[in-house]
Amino acid sequence: MGVSRGGFSSRFGFIMAAAGSAVGLGNIWGFPTQTASNGGAAFVLVYLVLAFCLAYPAFMAELLIGRYGQANAVSSMQKIARNTGQKRFGFVVGFGGIICAALILSFYSIIAGWMMSYAIEPLARLAGFTGEADWLINHSLTRNIIFTALFMGLTIFIIRRGVEEGIEKWSKRLMPMLIGLLILLIIYVFTLDGSREGFNAYLNPDISRVFEPDLLISALGQAFFSLSLGTSVMIIYGSYIAKKENLVTLGAQVTLIDVSIAFLAGLLIIPAMYVAQAQGVAIFAEDGSLISGSNLVFTVLPALFSGMGKVGLFVAFGFFVLMSIAALTSSISMLEGPVSFVVERHDTPREKATTLIGLAILVLSILIVINLDWMLDFVATLSTQYGQPIIAMLCCVFAGWIWHRSDVLSEIKQGNIDVEHSLFWKVWPWYTKFICPTAIGLVFWHSL
Repeated sequence: MGVSRGGFSSRFGFIMAAAGSAVGLGNIWGFPTQTASNGGAAFVLVYLVLAFCLAYPAFMAELLIGRYGQANAVSSMQKIARNTGQKRFGFVVGFGGIICAALILSFYSIIAGWMMSYAIEPLARLAGFTGEADWLINHSLTRNIIFTALFMGLTIFIIRRGVEEGIEKWSKRLMPMLIGLLILLIIYVFTLDGSREGFNAYLNPDISRVFEPDLLISALGQAFFSLSLGTSVMIIYGSYIAKKENLVTLGAQVTLIDVSIAFLAGLLIIPAMYVAQAQGVAIFAEDGSLISGSNLVFTVLPALFSGMGKVGLFVAFGFFVLMSIAALTSSISMLEGPVSFVVERHDTPREKATTLIGLAILVLSILIVINLDWMLDFVATLSTQYGQPIIAMLCCVFAGWIWHRSDVLSEIKQGNIDVEHSLFWKVWPWYTKFICPTAIGLVFWHSL
């Protein structure tokens, strides 16, 4: 590992950074939404199984490619390639992931900006600034641009400081804060009327629904996407891991944290919806399904907080700070992908590359804000429903079919000398070669 590249200084630092990348709005918002739409606990059960049986092997493929290459996503993949055609293929996959990460960040920063404005609103109301508080939670071009720029500014600030002083240091601060806030909010919601019904709906699976095709595909998609697969993020993070570290264990730990926080998020939001129902808030749509998506986060939950009186202002503040932290831990990883590429391939100073790329993505974000009615959904669909599954599938193809099995084993053995005799090595190579590409292909086909 070159000194100029930097790297994670500790195992804990990597785990917090990788888990922070994986734990974003997709976990805190997306997982409960998927759960609400797909039979509650039945979806949770299937998600937990698929996260370890399918998403974890694909996650390991990206980490291994990165640590072997010790470089940005494109260079790491091209180091594995043995001929010109494979190098071109590696460039397409690596650069495709970088573009995908940039597109996700362009719309992600807008939604994260909304979370920040909703977090400040309770403070403004407590201070008596009613007009300003109303402005903070009502859509306007000015508000959206200001808070999108503010969030992107925070992301740029962290990435400019590098791997150890930026990504690692801030992940080690933000992730424990996120977990602590999540647990405190769950405990509080548990004390409210209606929460028991929500916990029951969330934790008691209807086993008859476990094998429904739509539920299986949705759970598989959530498992892959919540681990940041298909965005080059885990390739670049893998390149910052020391060769002495046991990647099999590290990958399992990150996956466990990711699914645990997704589970905790459901444990907060689903019961909170039933608490809202007990207070007279409508939580079911006209077709009888639980309200999900943006209506859940920006309509149902704020109505719940409003019904709590003054204490609701503090709960609202805690909840939207939680959402903002989750967004920030993911956004820094999305920006690191394109920044590492420009820094290493074009010999550009990190501070300059971060600022220029961050501002370019901000310009795209502002363009989306100006055309919010159609462009937000378009960019989100293009990057998450099309870009991510294709890139994730191609990464598995690259690791399974192009990378020599003996070279893969040598890379893993650097941090785990006995891995050749483990269950992981007996299963993982053929899983990555056959099962993962097929499973991701199913998700992509279903999204069409």
